[in-house]
This record gives sequence, structure tokens and C-alpha cells, in this order.
Amino acid sequence: MPDPIDSSDTISPPAARLLRAIQLLPDQLISQIAAGEVVERPASVVKELFENALDAGASSLRITLDEGGVRRIMIVDDGCGIPPAELPLALLRHATSKIRSLAELEAVASLGFRGEALASIASVAELFITSRTAACAHATRIDAQTGAISPAAGTIGTTMEVRELYFNTPARRKFLKSEQTELGHCLEVIRRVALARPDIAISVIHNGKAVEHWNASDPSTRVAKILGDAFATAHLPIDERAGPLAVYGCAGLPTASRGRADQQYFFVNRRFVRDKLLTHAVRAAYEDVLHGNRYPSYVLFLDLPPEAVDVNVHPSKIEVRFRDSRSIHQYVFHAVQRALARSAGASPETTAGGHAAQLEPTGIASFSARPYAGTGLGGAQSSDFTPGSGQKTESGTNWLRQSRMTQGNLPVAQPLALYDALFGRRDVNASTSQGTTLAADEQPLGFALGQIHGIYVLAQNAQGLIIVDMHAAHERILYEQFKNSLADRAIAVQPLLIPVTMTVDAVEMGVVEEEREVLEALGFDLAILSPGSIAIRAVPALLKDADLQSLARAVISDLQAYGGSRVLTERQHELLGTLACHHAVLANRRLTLDEMNSLLRQMEATERGDQCNHGRPTWFQLTLGDLDRLFMRGQ
Repeated sequence: MPDPIDSSDTISPPAARLLRAIQLLPDQLISQIAAGEVVERPASVVKELFENALDAGASSLRITLDEGGVRRIMIVDDGCGIPPAELPLALLRHATSKIRSLAELEAVASLGFRGEALASIASVAELFITSRTAACAHATRIDAQTGAISPAAGTIGTTMEVRELYFNTPARRKFLKSEQTELGHCLEVIRRVALARPDIAISVIHNGKAVEHWNASDPSTRVAKILGDAFATAHLPIDERAGPLAVYGCAGLPTASRGRADQQYFFVNRRFVRDKLLTHAVRAAYEDVLHGNRYPSYVLFLDLPPEAVDVNVHPSKIEVRFRDSRSIHQYVFHAVQRALARSAGASPETTAGGHAAQLEPTGIASFSARPYAGTGLGGAQSSDFTPGSGQKTESGTNWLRQSRMTQGNLPVAQPLALYDALFGRRDVNASTSQGTTLAADEQPLGFALGQIHGIYVLAQNAQGLIIVDMHAAHERILYEQFKNSLADRAIAVQPLLIPVTMTVDAVEMGVVEEEREVLEALGFDLAILSPGSIAIRAVPALLKDADLQSLARAVISDLQAYGGSRVLTERQHELLGTLACHHAVLANRRLTLDEMNSLLRQMEATERGDQCNHGRPTWFQLTLGDLDRLFMRGQ
């Protein structure tokens, strides 16, 4: 006869929990639970120790990794060091020198402040700290496992050594990837710090071999070293300041975009963050100069008062929350958008040596300032050039103003009439060739020489030869003019004869109630019918034929996530892009030299004139040096 079954073996999990008493967890287990959030992989350890070194005032860092950081991580810095009496405290949870009160927490400026990192690392790995301050005759070493303290040799600074990560939690170790993958994550963390702090010398050794080394240098040199020469010669400097806010750094040209979002670095108060609001703001700024499947590269810094941003959101401190997210989103968006509007090159090759990485805020820029309406390529003042005359007319904006006056209200005029108005067929007395001789160095895009197969315009400027894709260039000119026309008048609203009903959840209903004024400003009239449904009574006239339920839901989602909506703008720009493409001068249309020169002047006066709205370049520069190399002159 079988033994009676012990009833305790068959108790269901819920019942078992009810029978267990509440008691405190052991400190070791508490630290291991915390380590699950703080120490995800070797790169997490590198990040935490790196931040401690920076907070200690280090000017030089040496990182040694073995087997991707799983076997060993050692970081040596020349910071202020830790006094011997404080070494045991440094290993305790929530022990830190960074903050003392809630007020200091809300205004924290240091990278680390939670006091969890060292305790978490010590709970899942073997940790040894060797440190020396300027007041000590020798260094002191502590073993985190035993708490043993002993004298040691060492210079001023701190050496953090972590061995056998997850040696006591083998289940966690199984989640780690290959050695090369873990090394790649470690190097990415190091690159972020190197970009934020170009004043610090950093060297990396893996399995006894030097992997990276960056001397303390200026920002542009550091950016070129990390992101490569392609980015260094194809980016736009950004420097905007509005009171305590500043956005600065560099953003890649649209024509130098990438197939992956692997060169996007955003720092808030010099802390690298991944924030969907900031990412969305930058992406929106590139919206009409970048193909949808391409990604921009950028290294951007946002400085703002510490109390305006909450960095105490997650133990990894890589996520932040802004007190006024809508204003921050718009501020970053307009800063990047203005830089793109002032871009000075159509391709990476045309900007070689033309830009320097701007990683420090240098001046004061008005947040509310609009892009330069009369600024052409290279920052030159775009002038009104009468084709063939070689002379400027009295008004520097006649051509641009005249072309905008022809637009009227959307939809636009017939293509041919619009084209004729844009290029202003005028009678001229002097020859275009004479104009080229008189002022070849006064216009960035020079003066026309002729056409190739009715597709490309050839022009000569002071640097050499310009090749222009006339359809792409004309498309950008029209597109910007359509956008300006739309922006200069209030959004036309189309009331619906039969309101469209849609169901919404509680969150969406809350957004509709709270953002009613914003929705009305965007051209939407949404009425609440019941706790779970609303009625769409009016929409922007330009988008009356869209899927109204999907459009309204997307706008509500944007308002919830970003405090504003780019959905309407994106949809409107798609329509304007189609209009511009259909109305732009087509291939195989023969242009006179006067018409070609008018196109060049329009390009110089048009914001974002270097790319069509699909992200393709509109012109390309071949310098005299390029031509000499083609024909091997002087070789």
C-alpha cells in the first residue's frame, strides 16, 4: 500500500503563498534583485563604473576587458579617489556622495546618484576596489566579497575590477550573448561617453590587445574618430539657445543618411538618453528631406535646468521625463529644422572640410526666430538676378516674392502657367555669357552653360562645375512655396455633412477632453457622444478624403505621446509633395539660358534647396581639382 501523500506537496501555488509569513528578504537577495535592473550585461557594468569615474573628475580612463567583459572588467581612472574609511560604505546599497536631500535629488547634475551600482555589481560578480586620494600615502584595496581591506600600490585615482560576472547566478549568465556581441555592447557604451566628453583620454584593451584609443581632443576630432570621416565631412552644425535651454551638436546631411539608426546620439545635460520624444522631434525635422526608409545621423546635446527633467525614472538612468515635454519637443524640432533649412551642401563630397562639429553652445539664438527667408546656399544673401544682365535688381527678393504671388490658393494653377510665372519670362538685353563673366563668384550655384539630354543643367561657379537635376530642383522650389502658402493662411476646416462616429478607450477620451483647444487649432471638431465613443464633425479641408477614423486616432495618439501632432503636417506634406512633383518641369523640356539661370537663383533662395522632398540631391559640385584629377593634369 503506497504511503499517504503529504498534503503540503499538493498545495496549489496561491494557497502556498497564503500560508507563508511575510518577512524581510536577505540583503544579498535584495541586491541581486536590484542587479537585475542595473546589471543587464557586461556593458551595464562598464556604464556604471564609467559614470562613477567621470563624477570623480577623471581626465584619463583605461578600460581592460577579457572575454567581452564576462571574465573581467577593469577600469582605471585618475579621479579624486575614495578615502579608506569610506570604502566599506561605497559597497552598501543606497550609499552615495552625490545627493543628501530631496532638493538635491530633484536638481541632480551628476551622472550617478542612486547608490545602487556597486552593491548590485558585488552581488553578482567578484568586485575589488583599489583607490587612493591625494591625502593618502598609499592606495587601499577592498574585497567586496569578504570586506577585507589591505594596503596596496597605486597612484591617485581608483581602479575598479570586476571578475566572473554572474558566477553565482548561472541562470542569468545563460542569457548573455557571444563574446563579440558583448564586446560590441561595451564599446558602444564607451563611444557614448567619448562623444559626450572629448576632453577625456580613453583607451580600451580587449584580451590583451588595444582596441580603441582616443586622446583628449576637440569635439570635431572626437566625432570624426568615432563616427568616421563620412559623417565629419557631411554634417550640419547646430547651435540654438533660448534662455536656459540650449541645443547644440551636429546633424548629418540628408544625402548622407543611413539604412540603420546606428549613429544617433542624444545627450541631455551630457547624459546619453533614449527618449522617444526627442527621437520623434529629430525625425520630424527630417521629414521632408529624407526618404522614409532612411535614418539620419546626429550627435546632439540638450542642456536645460536639472529641475526641468527627471532622470530618476529607471535604475539604468537612460530614460528621462521632461516637465514640459511639448515645449522641449518643439524646441528640438525647430532647432534641427532650421539647421536643415540653412544647409550648405548637396552631397557629402560638397561639404568636405566645410563644417566643424559644434558640441559646445557658443552663442544666443532666438527660439522663435524663423529660418532665414532670404538666405541662400552657403549663407550668402540670395539676390534677385535678372537673367542675362549680370546685375542685381533693386529688390533682393522680387523673384521669390513674384513666384509666391502666383500660387494663389491651393489647388494650384495649371502646370505650364505656374512654370512660366516661376521663371518669369522676361526680355533681356545683355547675354548670359557676359553675366557669367561679370559675377561668376557672386552666386553660389554660378551661371548656366547648357543642358544635357533635357535632364541636367550645367553651370559654372567660382569653384568649378555645378550639375543640377532640374526636375528635382524645381520640385523642391514648388514644394517649399506650397508649404509657405499653406503656413501663411489659417487651416481651412471642412464640416462633415454626416459626422463619423468612432470608439475610443478611456485614455483617448481623456486626451480629447484635455486637448480640445489644440484639436480645434489643428482643424478637428471632435464631440463626445458617450463614455466610449466620439463623433468627428469637422476635419482639415486638405485631408477631407483621408481615412478620417485612422487620421483622428493618429492625431490623438500623437497628442498623448508628444503633446503635439505631426500627423497632419506629414499627411499635408505628402499631398504637397505629390503636387510639386506633378507640377515640376519634366525631363526633355528644353530651357533657355535665362530660364536655367532663373532656376539657379530660385534654388539659392529656397530653404532645403539641396535636396528634393524625397531626399535626393538636387545639385552636385565638381571642383577644378576634381576635373584636373579626371584628366590627370599635373600628374
